[in-house]
Amino acid sequence: MTWQVLVHGPLARLDERVSRALVDTVPRPLSELASDLGNMPVALPVLGCAMAYAVWRGRWRAALYAGLAMAAVPLLVVPMKLWTARPGPLEPWAHGYYPSGHTATAMVAYFGAAFLVSNRLVPVAAVLTAVTGTGLVLRGYHWPLDVVASLCLGLWVLAVSSSRMRRSSSRTPTG
Repeated sequence: MTWQVLVHGPLARLDERVSRALVDTVPRPLSELASDLGNMPVALPVLGCAMAYAVWRGRWRAALYAGLAMAAVPLLVVPMKLWTARPGPLEPWAHGYYPSGHTATAMVAYFGAAFLVSNRLVPVAAVLTAVTGTGLVLRGYHWPLDVVASLCLGLWVLAVSSSRMRRSSSRTPTG
């Protein structure tokens, strides 16, 4: 995907056509509300509460790994945005839309919170992440490939951090 974005290949051109067909197909207030789920002031408190809960339950290492996973998001996303310098769907003069930081933030925060509190919350995390990405595309804040790239990045971050969370939890005695 990144290569296609960099060379403006067929996949990137298809992405732009699909985006143009989708933007504003729902009322803007609805797509804005959905995309706001990926804002740091919304997603980080959810993760912070889950981390506090995990620490309270004696799972401080798991909380630490969840926090480190969230800290990794801007460290990975920002350089890619600078490198690709992809213009936005509605702002062709602006650059830095690939990958979507909001999608990656939502995914890592909500799934991280679910992993810390209860695996039964994983479907909720999936819905919140999907709604965020969909809102970003429908509002015209991001191209679909921006969102898909962030989902891939988020999966990688979560795979690394969740394996560490599980290992640290198995070593922590339960009260």
